[in-house]
Amino acid sequence: MQVLCKTTNGNAETRCCVCGQGFVMFWERQSRMERAEALHEIQEMLRKHHRHAPGPDAHPQGGFLVPEWDGPIAYSGAAILGMAPSWAL
Repeated sequence: MQVLCKTTNGNAETRCCVCGQGFVMFWERQSRMERAEALHEIQEMLRKHHRHAPGPDAHPQGGFLVPEWDGPIAYSGAAILGMAPSWAL
């Protein structure tokens, strides 16, 4: 299960608990329980981004995957199965 997270200044599905930066998320299909677990993992990742920077610039500008993946975002399960629009890739 993967989640593609992209920063947004508009309607956010989740926010970083450190700096308040908002994110939209593109999900692979999953159960409610898996989604709750993924939200916890996303918040952990957002906090880890702040190890070296305090503000919103700590987060990757091009988006990021949870769990992390070495391949191109466009080929991730989250992008494909979550039907991420081209602006999100």
